[in-house]
Amino acid sequence: MRELPSGTVTFLFTDIEGSTKLLQQEGDRYADLLAEHRRILRDAFASHGGTEVDTQGDAFFVAFARATDGVRAARAAQSALASGPIRVRMGLHTGEPLLTEEGYIGLDVHKGARIASAGHGGQVLLSESTQRLIEAEVKDLGLHRLKDLQAPERIFQLGHEEFPPLKSLNQTNLPIQPTPFLGREDELAQVLELLARKDTRILTLTGPGGTGKSRLGLQAAAELVDDFPGGVAFVALASLADPDLLIGTIATTLGLRESADLGAEEVLVHHLGARRSLLLLDNLEQLLPAAAMIVARISASAPNLTFFVTSREALRVAGEREYPVTPLAGDDAVELFIDRARGVARNRELRDEDRIAVERICARLDRLPLALELAAARLRVLTLADLLDRLEKRLPLLIGGARDVPERQRTLQATIAWSYDLLNEADRHLFEHASVFTGGASIDAISDVCEADLDRIESLVDKSLLRKAEGSGDEGRVEMLETIREFALDRFDERPEAHSIRRAHAHYFVAAAERAEPMLGGREQIKWLSRFENDHDNLRAALAWLLDNGEPENALRLAAALWLFWYMHGHVTEGRRWLSLVLEKAPSEPTKARAKALDGAGYLAGEQSDHAARGLLEESLRCARAVGSPSEIAIAASHLSAFMDMQEGTEARALGEEAVALARAADDRYTLAVALNNLGQVTLNQFSDPNETKALWQESLALRREIGDVSRVALSLINLSYLALLDDDNGPAEELASEAFQLAESIGDKRHMCFSLGNLGWAALGQDRFWEGNDLFMQSIALARDIGHRQSIVETFTGVAAAAAGVGDVARAARLWGAFEALEDVIGVKTSETDLAPVMSRLLERARADAEAWDAARAEGARMTLEEAIAYAIHESRASGA
Repeated sequence: MRELPSGTVTFLFTDIEGSTKLLQQEGDRYADLLAEHRRILRDAFASHGGTEVDTQGDAFFVAFARATDGVRAARAAQSALASGPIRVRMGLHTGEPLLTEEGYIGLDVHKGARIASAGHGGQVLLSESTQRLIEAEVKDLGLHRLKDLQAPERIFQLGHEEFPPLKSLNQTNLPIQPTPFLGREDELAQVLELLARKDTRILTLTGPGGTGKSRLGLQAAAELVDDFPGGVAFVALASLADPDLLIGTIATTLGLRESADLGAEEVLVHHLGARRSLLLLDNLEQLLPAAAMIVARISASAPNLTFFVTSREALRVAGEREYPVTPLAGDDAVELFIDRARGVARNRELRDEDRIAVERICARLDRLPLALELAAARLRVLTLADLLDRLEKRLPLLIGGARDVPERQRTLQATIAWSYDLLNEADRHLFEHASVFTGGASIDAISDVCEADLDRIESLVDKSLLRKAEGSGDEGRVEMLETIREFALDRFDERPEAHSIRRAHAHYFVAAAERAEPMLGGREQIKWLSRFENDHDNLRAALAWLLDNGEPENALRLAAALWLFWYMHGHVTEGRRWLSLVLEKAPSEPTKARAKALDGAGYLAGEQSDHAARGLLEESLRCARAVGSPSEIAIAASHLSAFMDMQEGTEARALGEEAVALARAADDRYTLAVALNNLGQVTLNQFSDPNETKALWQESLALRREIGDVSRVALSLINLSYLALLDDDNGPAEELASEAFQLAESIGDKRHMCFSLGNLGWAALGQDRFWEGNDLFMQSIALARDIGHRQSIVETFTGVAAAAAGVGDVARAARLWGAFEALEDVIGVKTSETDLAPVMSRLLERARADAEAWDAARAEGARMTLEEAIAYAIHESRASGA
């Protein structure tokens, strides 16, 4: 019998890339190739001390006592395979797995397999634990989220050969999970089989709350990332109450923006219809039946899209397949409970005799995953015997509730009720009051609205009634699972103080939004935009409550403070809807808030090329004039001026000049700088004397330097650099853009760093420094990606295309230009060649000389999604040595 190494062990996993395609290509010869591949691998593993643990099909699982031996074996095997047609991916991970009579068990085994599956043929990947134990040339590939959906792993590559990006979850938005996926292997396999079928258009996981629909759905989606080239995306809907917001929520999650020509649904269909895509809509039930009609309509229009839905009830539309999610099987329930128990009772070992108590606990809780997790959390203070005793005494009383509630749902409600009954009075109050927040909340918000200290909040986290929210940046946030929140909300609504707490919630967000609004243009812009996005559900709830409870003036204040966020994060249609509602319901008397709301409504309408924009901006100006503040009038006039079409140049210029004059008279240097900047834009659009535009922008720059507005100093420098580029004056353009970049970098302003790098790239191309320009554009794309500025990414493809054209790579230039043309409509970009540096026209003309090659490659680029175009640009840049 083989002897497997124990203690610290290094696992090596392998499999053949594209084995099915290779079989089709090689036919009868494939069996001989496969046998030779196995001989080569076994020789390499055996000669370096490896022990074969398992072999399935074309995949090997081998264990080594030393990490160095595993790496040497992988290197030897890849070298021997290099000249043949078979390409093998390999992954190594070192850990301390549990060795049983059946073999190795534990997360280290899964981790090694996941790392291998993320690679490409010929590539050897290493976990950080393996890399630390060897001395070899490696390439740090950074943090990658693997298919277990837990914390990212730092992955290294053996050697420095170039490969495409890893097949990890980094290109998805599937949320990180705090605990591993346990059990449900059979259910997972069945769901994966259904989703793999080409005729599955809509698959709905159904079942009561707490059965684990969302967790099963997330795991299935993670497993299928490689099978959906158009992308896999997750859309959380638990806190959404209005089905009219469904399409906008999906579009925003995907980073799509409406354009002048396409509404949100058309943009969505266009984006999702190009290549096979999977969209996981989580917790759709509260939006039915309207949401079902929307899903059915989009599904009919986008044949390459598969909807994957979790809901307590089926959609009942054509093309839907339903998969009921039942409670866990007996052994799976025990495994889940034991895993969660070990997480909270680290100093206790579960003995063999404890399993009987665990099985009885699981049976008592109907093997519902959420109920098991809530009960396991109590082992911080209870023994297993105490826990079982309390459950057996309490649950029968609680289960006998309303007869029209399904039995399993009554069990879950009873479990939550049991956990609730164990709270002291102060914790009960906080638990109920915290349910007023939708989509989670910051610690500060809960502390303020609920008058709670940190210890009380932590107490509910310890009891699994609150949990830490992932992806909240530097802001501490907690959230409730929706099933738990429903329970808390039922009790909260019975409280006499419910109205005052809801009022406190709404007023908190009015004040918070007004405080944060000035930050949206400053050095901490990204942080505050992220906080607005995190609290978007709370902001919606606040607006709705204020409008429904006789406080339209406060609703107006809130919407006025939010319009720039709605614009910058692509919630244009939703923003317009809220602004329209508050402007209709709020008193019509002129106020600063009304002027600002009208300004925002006009600006957002202009973003969608709606003719209503001009009327709204004009009304904003009238309102500002009535209020009488020169600065407010100047801002309104300046925005209206900048919006007006070039054909209305005289009126646009007059408004812009009025704005400048008012700001000068008020000695408001900040507003004067804005007005001068916008007037400069008007003169540029009118094709006036460029020296006039330059003078206006230079004065705006000087004012911004005086008042220390570093972010807008960078913006003015970028504008002046752009003006120089249009004049083909690349040296001065480069100097201005370089200073802008340094200033933006000094305050962490990634948005203006991104724009500066773009101008630097064009300046480099104008001086025939093509590889340098390419590198600058790639840096600009990376920054734009960080801040979610999709428009900048798409526009920068023109620069990367121009750089490729400059070095004679017509195919790459054409593909990226094709991607740019296809994507500009999807995200609302409208850029013509005349908007770009003159070098663009020269380089494009050169590349288009071979019309046949250009057209073929351009058509290939037009089929790319945004992420595919980014990956292509990055990979091809590396492969070319840029």
